[in-house]
Amino acid sequence: MGEILEIDPAFARLLAPAERGFDALMALDGEVYRAKEGRRTLRFERGGRGFFIKQHRGIGWGEIAKNLAGLRLPVLGAGHEHRALGKLAEAGIGAPRCVAFGRRGANPARRESFIVTEELPDAISLEDLTRDWPSAPPVATGKRRLIDAVARLARRMHDQGVNHRDFYLCHILKARRDDALYLIDLHRAGVRPAVPRRWLVKDLGGLMMSAMEIGLTRRDLLRFVAAYEGRPWRHALAERGEFWRAVELNAVRLKKRLAGREPSSD
Repeated sequence: MGEILEIDPAFARLLAPAERGFDALMALDGEVYRAKEGRRTLRFERGGRGFFIKQHRGIGWGEIAKNLAGLRLPVLGAGHEHRALGKLAEAGIGAPRCVAFGRRGANPARRESFIVTEELPDAISLEDLTRDWPSAPPVATGKRRLIDAVARLARRMHDQGVNHRDFYLCHILKARRDDALYLIDLHRAGVRPAVPRRWLVKDLGGLMMSAMEIGLTRRDLLRFVAAYEGRPWRHALAERGEFWRAVELNAVRLKKRLAGREPSSD
């Protein structure tokens, strides 16, 4: 597999000439946000603007084998996120804009890749936004509006053949200035012509699990179902009750797994 290097011209102009090559971007330094399993996420600034770069250096055959043994799909590089962001951009779904992507190497265990995205300014994760809801409930109209928006975001993402695989409140950002929502951290995302039922259940179950402690009522959950399905919840549950029961069961299982009581089955 040959080298792929894509750099947005406007972003390239913010870089010094010596920074525009594959090796230079793989060596780029900045504020480290995360470093694990051959992947490092950094924040840096150029031209007074913030960017994030994820540098993948290969996870090795041992880590690949461990993932497969645990029935988990290993993340082999930045390609998943690059494809997912491209698909979301085509559909006008909120997500960070990709300004550079690179990949080289045929060996999946040692393949190098990176992706650079623009920082989303003045946005807050839904995890942080809803943290105090149990003790300080939000205005009802605002809560309903947010539930509808998240449900529609999830449905639009899935309709584009994208499943997140880490679809939690912490990976949905809301702009402080308006109601715009953005999806982030798509490095494990799947992109297909259509999302298989199994991955729909996992995405929606993950989202439900992450919202279990924020004080949502049964009516709130039914509102989400109605907005996701685009029809009254009674009709949706009459026709697809088994699907939504599977979502709820997945959420409960994931909650137990994260508490250390059940192994992963991804």
